[in-house]
Amino acid sequence: MTFAHRVAPYLQALPLTLILGVFLVVPIAVIVMVSFWDYDSIRIYPDFVTFNYEETLFSFVTWKTYLNTLKFTFIVWAITLFVGFWVAYFLAFHVRTATMQTVLFLVCTVPFLTSNIIRMISWIPFLGRNGLLNTALVDAGIVPAPLEFLLFSEFAVVLAMVHLYTLFMVTPIFNTLMRIDRALIEAARDAGASGFQILTNVILPLAKPGIAIGSIFVVTLVMGDFITVRFMSGGQSASVGLMMANQISLLQYPAAAANAVVLLVVVLMIVAAIVRVVDIRKEL
Repeated sequence: MTFAHRVAPYLQALPLTLILGVFLVVPIAVIVMVSFWDYDSIRIYPDFVTFNYEETLFSFVTWKTYLNTLKFTFIVWAITLFVGFWVAYFLAFHVRTATMQTVLFLVCTVPFLTSNIIRMISWIPFLGRNGLLNTALVDAGIVPAPLEFLLFSEFAVVLAMVHLYTLFMVTPIFNTLMRIDRALIEAARDAGASGFQILTNVILPLAKPGIAIGSIFVVTLVMGDFITVRFMSGGQSASVGLMMANQISLLQYPAAAANAVVLLVVVLMIVAAIVRVVDIRKEL
């Protein structure tokens, strides 16, 4: 093998390596570096101190915030997985023509033509005390008074996140389901398998890579979300992202950087657990 043949693969990988280095590795390295700096109310000081991590790892408030974020993550992940799987299943197996599948999938993407903030704000006139839902429930006699928990609550946060992130679960699952050989389903049906047995023994095992990729998308998005928690909870709930946003607004950049590093480690641990359970290379 000549020198040119040995060097060619490295030269081909060089552009992508440079891009990842400049836009991924360098920013993370800067965040890690700043997380060890000192600060006061008006300035930050290049230094090497560890109390930013001590405040993050040994603070009851911080632990409670992380647990609250994990709670949101698990609830949103479970709901988006349930809704996303059945939407993808319907599109893949009950819509017969590719044209109609494309049309219905594009309909699912219509909300993404607007910003996240607009989509969140649109829930306020619907869920408010005098909103459309409460008015309809009271007028129908279903409830005697408007329901207070619908807006500016953890329920509203979860609802908005499910609305925002379900498509990130639908897309990879739909892509996986479309790759399933229909002959396998016909063979299972000919062998006497029921619809439930086909679902649990054929479709779900083959859909695991798509479910894993969708789960990674949803988990990472929810763990880093702060604007949804701020708007939809009305300041009555907290998340790690919101805590970091508040620290940045107070010019506490080293503390925010330390939280960012810890959050990154937590997210990577969750992603590593998902990848360990499911081999997503089949989908990639």
